[in-house]
Amino acid sequence: MTTPEIRSQFPLSNEAFAALGAPQLVYVRSMTAADALADQPNAVEAAELLPGQIVYVVHRADGVRLAVVSDRDQAYAAALAYDLAPVSVH
Repeated sequence: MTTPEIRSQFPLSNEAFAALGAPQLVYVRSMTAADALADQPNAVEAAELLPGQIVYVVHRADGVRLAVVSDRDQAYAAALAYDLAPVSVH
């Protein structure tokens, strides 16, 4: 079953999905700096990142980006510092 098929059978708003289960759960995902900060065109240069550099992004369940860091351990430490429960997304 594809993601659109699943969403059509189980429609949830972003807010409802975020409230489902464990609200303290956050997701850590690796991606390029350019992709992670695509909605902020000047942020890659301002943060002194290379567009193709791998960064680690911490997201809430509803997809809201909480942090972008250059190291996986930093991403986990940042989440834990705010009493959040980080899990990896591949």
